[in-house]
Amino acid sequence: MSVIYLLITISIVVAIAFLVAFIKAVKSGQYDDDYTPSVRMLFDDEIVKENPNKLIQTEKQKSI
Repeated sequence: MSVIYLLITISIVVAIAFLVAFIKAVKSGQYDDDYTPSVRMLFDDEIVKENPNKLIQTEKQKSI
Protein backbone atom coordinates (compact mmCIF):
# COMPACT_ATOMS: atom_id res chain seq x y z
CA MET A 1 0.00 0.00 0.00
CA SER A 2 2.87 2.36 0.70
CA VAL A 3 4.14 1.84 -2.86
CA ILE A 4 0.90 3.29 -4.24
CA TYR A 5 1.30 6.41 -2.09
CA LEU A 6 4.89 6.74 -3.30
CA LEU A 7 3.91 6.39 -6.98
CA ILE A 8 1.05 8.88 -6.65
CA THR A 9 3.37 11.39 -4.99
CA ILE A 10 6.04 10.96 -7.67
CA SER A 11 3.50 11.29 -10.50
CA ILE A 12 2.09 14.50 -9.00
CA VAL A 13 5.60 15.95 -8.68
CA VAL A 14 6.40 15.05 -12.31
CA ALA A 15 3.10 16.57 -13.51
CA ILE A 16 3.80 19.80 -11.63
CA ALA A 17 7.32 19.91 -13.08
CA PHE A 18 5.93 19.59 -16.63
CA LEU A 19 3.35 22.30 -15.92
CA VAL A 20 6.04 24.67 -14.64
CA ALA A 21 8.22 23.94 -17.69
CA PHE A 22 5.28 24.60 -20.03
CA ILE A 23 4.40 27.90 -18.35
CA LYS A 24 8.04 28.99 -18.49
CA ALA A 25 8.24 28.14 -22.21
CA VAL A 26 5.08 30.09 -22.99
CA LYS A 27 6.23 33.16 -21.07
CA SER A 28 9.65 33.12 -22.74
CA GLY A 29 8.10 33.18 -26.23
CA GLN A 30 8.94 29.62 -27.23
CA TYR A 31 5.65 29.23 -29.12
CA ASP A 32 5.62 32.62 -30.87
CA ASP A 33 5.24 32.40 -34.62
CA ASP A 34 7.98 34.42 -36.28
CA TYR A 35 7.84 32.71 -39.68
CA THR A 36 4.24 33.20 -40.85
CA PRO A 37 4.11 37.01 -40.87
CA SER A 38 7.16 37.17 -43.15
CA VAL A 39 5.59 34.93 -45.82
CA ARG A 40 1.98 36.06 -45.49
CA MET A 41 2.30 38.34 -48.52
CA LEU A 42 3.27 35.34 -50.67
CA PHE A 43 -0.04 33.54 -50.15
CA ASP A 44 -2.41 33.45 -53.13
CA ASP A 45 -5.59 34.42 -51.30
CA GLU A 46 -6.03 38.17 -51.28
CA ILE A 47 -8.52 39.98 -49.09
CA VAL A 48 -10.96 41.96 -51.20
CA LYS A 49 -13.56 44.42 -49.92
CA GLU A 50 -16.63 44.56 -52.14
CA ASN A 51 -18.88 46.63 -49.96
CA PRO A 52 -18.18 48.16 -46.53
CA ASN A 53 -21.44 46.65 -45.27
CA LYS A 54 -20.46 43.07 -46.24
CA LEU A 55 -17.89 40.84 -44.65
CA ILE A 56 -14.40 40.63 -46.14
CA GLN A 57 -14.24 37.86 -48.71
CA THR A 58 -11.35 36.05 -50.33
CA GLU A 59 -11.12 35.23 -54.02
CA LYS A 60 -12.11 31.61 -53.40
CA GLN A 61 -15.23 32.64 -51.51
CA LYS A 62 -16.26 35.02 -54.31
CA SER A 63 -16.27 32.23 -56.90
CA ILE A 64 -18.64 30.03 -54.88
